[in-house]
Amino acid sequence: MNRHPQKSQHQQQRPVKSVGMLPGTVAASLVMCLCQGQAGAWQAAVDTSAGSTSTAPSEVAAVFQKDEVDLAMDRAIAWLQLKQREDGAILDRSHDTTMTALAIMSMASVGVQPGSSTPAGQSMQRALTFVLKDDRVDANGYFGDRDGSRMYGHGIITLMLTEMLGMGVSEEQDTLIHDRCQKAIEVILSSQKTRKPVQARGGWRYTPAAADADLSVSVWQLMALRSAKNDGLNVPASAISDAVEYLKRSYASPLDRNGLPEKKASGFCYEPNRSNPTFTMTAAGLLAMQVCGEYDSPLTIGAADWLLEHPPQWKERFSSYGTYYYAQGMYQRGGEHAETARQLVQEMLLPKQAADGSWLAENGEERNHGAVYCTAMAILSLSVKYHFLPIYQK
Repeated sequence: MNRHPQKSQHQQQRPVKSVGMLPGTVAASLVMCLCQGQAGAWQAAVDTSAGSTSTAPSEVAAVFQKDEVDLAMDRAIAWLQLKQREDGAILDRSHDTTMTALAIMSMASVGVQPGSSTPAGQSMQRALTFVLKDDRVDANGYFGDRDGSRMYGHGIITLMLTEMLGMGVSEEQDTLIHDRCQKAIEVILSSQKTRKPVQARGGWRYTPAAADADLSVSVWQLMALRSAKNDGLNVPASAISDAVEYLKRSYASPLDRNGLPEKKASGFCYEPNRSNPTFTMTAAGLLAMQVCGEYDSPLTIGAADWLLEHPPQWKERFSSYGTYYYAQGMYQRGGEHAETARQLVQEMLLPKQAADGSWLAENGEERNHGAVYCTAMAILSLSVKYHFLPIYQK
């Protein structure tokens, strides 16, 4: 299948789990198994190694031995497929386009591809087709009106489409994804340019014409812009830099004349010029700063250190949302931060998975969004070990 000409190199060469020095045919089979999510499919890779003197079946089996996270992901992806409607949408409550987009991203995060012939791949393709229907978006390219998700949903859907660009099952679908992406990005760019008070400049709020901003909405738009820029779409560098400046104003610790925070460890706040950092906003700000290349910023370092002292809690407000950002942001930071986050996220989420493979939050705000939302966010949090999605790669 020909890739869309706008597809960037980093997405054409998605990383896979390390398969060491296995022979090419065995490695390819293992990669196929991983990407298609076939339970027990490692045996096929063992079979392809017949006649090879350099790799024993036991060695191949050891490489592909599933751990508890792999098994949890299998159950979760299977559960999401059960929640798919005949029209392709995946949801159990409201905001059908946005929830379907989150489900698609969660599938992609464990290596499922829409062109695959597996049940998960076919489900993903039907879901993508639903999001691309003409009645899901308005004439301006705005997704947030049709399903009532506002700019939150628009950012999520746009991010998903930019991550899927070039992954369509046909040239026609890739072209449609590209066109939807560019118009959706134009909505985000236009919204950012809306006249706002100084403290809100560079950010976004609930509607495209909003004259204020908050970090929660802004991070989704920023992630979409960064992913689109990676794809080669038209995203001015000033849009990213203006958003980074907004992030800096949302940092809790005051900055001196050199832009250095007064407190070594601090976090991000829901709105600028506040001094009450939260777990969720600090995790979101940490990931956003790094996605924008601010890896060595003292704000990035301070936020990561602050999160070591304020770990995720299952029952706290917006736990699913915050844990998603936390897992990805701390992974980007690496070292002690990444290892601590990996362990804490697994210890928190794995015991909370229901027997049917789903998750449902205990805090009221997220519980009201339903199990599809919580399950998708849990998958995105735990799948950091695979790093398939380009936007979350180091």
